[in-house]
Amino acid sequence: MLNTRPWYIRSRLKTRHLLLLVALAETGNVHRAAAVLSMTQPAASKMLREMEHMLDVPLFERLPRGVRPTEYGQALIRHARLLVESLDQARDEISNLKDGQAGHVRIGAITSPAVSLLPAAVAEIKQQWPRLTITVEVESSNLLLERLAQERLDLVIGRLSPEHDKLALNFEPLDFEPVNAVARPGHPLLQQPELSLEQVADASWIVPPMGSVLRHRFELMFQHASLRPPTSVVESPALLFITSLLERSDMLAVLPIDVARYYSACGLVATLPLPMPCQMDDYGLITRNDRLLSPATARLLEILRTRAAGRTEPLRPATPVIAAAPPT
Repeated sequence: MLNTRPWYIRSRLKTRHLLLLVALAETGNVHRAAAVLSMTQPAASKMLREMEHMLDVPLFERLPRGVRPTEYGQALIRHARLLVESLDQARDEISNLKDGQAGHVRIGAITSPAVSLLPAAVAEIKQQWPRLTITVEVESSNLLLERLAQERLDLVIGRLSPEHDKLALNFEPLDFEPVNAVARPGHPLLQQPELSLEQVADASWIVPPMGSVLRHRFELMFQHASLRPPTSVVESPALLFITSLLERSDMLAVLPIDVARYYSACGLVATLPLPMPCQMDDYGLITRNDRLLSPATARLLEILRTRAAGRTEPLRPATPVIAAAPPT
């Protein structure tokens, strides 16, 4: 019968072997590596030979004054470091949880939930677990999902695109993302009771970069109205730059509704009375399905779900939504 047990179990690879690999990589010397691990040099040399026998490749070159990892050794050292770091993190997390339900959650979010849903959820979990450390990154979905794949994030609030491997990810939709047109407070167009796309087609706009989903749908919105998309544009995703430029000009900008409301409440922008049927796709909670969630991450997920379910705004717009697929 075929032995399906992993090779490292069949070969009796131990944590001690991995620690020796890391120590050898850091010291470059069998004697010093043995001292780091409180073992004798002969024992360290024997363990190194055992690993080379397990894999049937030389892991280190023996030099007159030390050792140097081979190409095979470098590959195994890289993975050994990840495993040792993961064990250290597990120990620290268990210790912190025992001491007072502490831990570390690394979360990434796109801008809209980062200013609406996430702050209240973070405030709630910090009240429950004061010693919990939370790291928040606000970026595009694609960049956040790259970091999730690299295990630099535990959780993402974003959206999936066709190019993402949905088999490797769990996705729980939370909310849709309509957009608003905004301008500086006191802008002349704010005097109008209602605006049409035709009235703003020749205006100067601050828009997302070319190739983004929102930029594509913004332009498609005008095309569906038989209008040429605005040609006087400034491209930028940077909110500080956008609000600063709006303050200094009569330009208009397109922002997710939650972001527009946040900056409007701060007195930095005002929402124009202009229907914008170009909302973004649903965003949601994204985690890896090949990783167990830490207790703190699981608790934050629960809070986010509860708060998202209790939201009554934004209401879905009555205007038709421009939702064609983005350009490839």
